[in-house]
Amino acid sequence: MPIRINNDLPAKKILEDENIFVMDMNRAMTQDIRPLKIIIMNLMPIKQDTELDLLRSLSNTPLQVDVTFLRTRTHESKNTSVTHLDTFYTYFDEIKDHKFDGMIITGAPVELNDFEDVDYWEELVDIMEWSKTNVTSTLHICWAAQAGLYYHHGIHKKILPKKVSGVYEHRTLHKKTPLVRGFDDCFMAPHSRNTEADRWEIRNHPDLTILADSDEVGPFLIMAEEGRKIYVVGHPEYDVMTLNKEYVRDVGRGLNPEIPENYYENNNPKNKPVKSWRCHGNTLYTNWLNYYVYQLTPYEWD
Repeated sequence: MPIRINNDLPAKKILEDENIFVMDMNRAMTQDIRPLKIIIMNLMPIKQDTELDLLRSLSNTPLQVDVTFLRTRTHESKNTSVTHLDTFYTYFDEIKDHKFDGMIITGAPVELNDFEDVDYWEELVDIMEWSKTNVTSTLHICWAAQAGLYYHHGIHKKILPKKVSGVYEHRTLHKKTPLVRGFDDCFMAPHSRNTEADRWEIRNHPDLTILADSDEVGPFLIMAEEGRKIYVVGHPEYDVMTLNKEYVRDVGRGLNPEIPENYYENNNPKNKPVKSWRCHGNTLYTNWLNYYVYQLTPYEWD
């Protein structure tokens, strides 16, 4: 799939070096098709890393995708330059009158706070409410999954006794559902979090369908409204070195973190991480784009 992004976005050169098909605006304008319009609300502190992770994940279908990055007005990022944000990101009030085929809301390092105590919570609520009528399907990742489950379905979150960090095995359920088409019976996926949405509440909610579950870390893929809302509790988009960066960062902060589970060869941080989730991660994003965005979105929004 050609990803259509700003010609000057730093991620463009890296993606091209990785042999990922990136289309500049000039070439895209010559193609007589309508690209899917995807908006990404990037709440992660280091925006460029998340941009790369998500653009890689969206690059595996023949569909053309037009990506817009969204930032919060009520919170100022401390880890990404103002120049980068001003150049490549937009505010909600600038796009709220537009329609989008798909939306991704990322995780955020605010999970230990109550939702209402997050400084941009009210803004996020406005955006999640807007997505009900202006977006065909919304994908919520990690903390955003917890936030979406709380706002849309009343699912509470809990602080875990210790951080979940590593790559964990999951079971595929409801195998005929298009979102998990092509999944193996068991697959691996990364997690990195200190909280979780209440497992009992999710499993007993009449409007939620669990498509993948784990004995160790609970429900992983959850769907509502026939795919208009999808919740991904972990990080299938993570680059192979992302958990390593987090582990090294926490060691440097003196937090004495546990070694991420099932991640390093022989469970030794001196060894390279083992990439064991990329195929299923790519399949997840491809299925979402194809079956819940492309197949359902109107060619022309009213």
